[in-house]
Amino acid sequence: MKKWVSIVSSIVLLLICFTSVVQAKPPVTVKMTKGEAKITMLEGKADVICAGQKEARYLKNHDLIRAGCEVSTGAGSRVEMVLPEKSIIRFAEKTKFKLVQADTGEDGKRAVEVSVTVGKLWTNVRKSLPGRDDKYQISCQNAVAGVRGTVYRMDVEGDQSALVKVYDGEVRVAAAPGKQQPAVSAIGPPRPVSGPAVIEGPKPVSMEEWVYIIKSMQQIAITSDGQAQEPKEFLESEDVDDWVKWNKKRDKRSSK
Repeated sequence: MKKWVSIVSSIVLLLICFTSVVQAKPPVTVKMTKGEAKITMLEGKADVICAGQKEARYLKNHDLIRAGCEVSTGAGSRVEMVLPEKSIIRFAEKTKFKLVQADTGEDGKRAVEVSVTVGKLWTNVRKSLPGRDDKYQISCQNAVAGVRGTVYRMDVEGDQSALVKVYDGEVRVAAAPGKQQPAVSAIGPPRPVSGPAVIEGPKPVSMEEWVYIIKSMQQIAITSDGQAQEPKEFLESEDVDDWVKWNKKRDKRSSK
């Protein structure tokens, strides 16, 4: 009898210990830290290569993308990426981009930059607090679009012409910094001269800088050589392709 009591007591003790261990074990979660963004939706295939890696790998849903990583989406593919401060960026097929920066400070101040080589993106930017000097910008070779809270898209073609369309809020679109025409050189082969003369040396000729504030339901086109056309309005009825419909549907779902 005593033997059975001892066995039962041991079993009960083991069950209590096992239950305590199970209850104490924290749930498995994936948390984003400074400089990371999370892939929350992936349709089709996409490649990613990060600093220090020699070869690209297939991107997977729920992957964490760190600053410095480059992503290329395949034909028929779409990717949704969420930043640490909950802003959303989506990328269409045949798009190549680099996550340059994705930081959020302890005070909530954000510093976000995404550089697009070619393709289409749609971003739904979480509004920042008044007076906070945030940086949230999407750039391509010829332009930089910066916002504080809005919904807009950017299309970048293979010749580096670009189109920015704003659906809600305002976007500051400016010429990409450091854009210059090639220096004009006065250097040539030796030749006889009639006498001493002052010759102006070579100097760079900077492209004209431009900045536009694009408001809701307005768009701006940038040419392949970096010149901006005058902003103009567009109608919702003119902008009803599958890419736009899909993004609006995703935005409604994420706002619930």
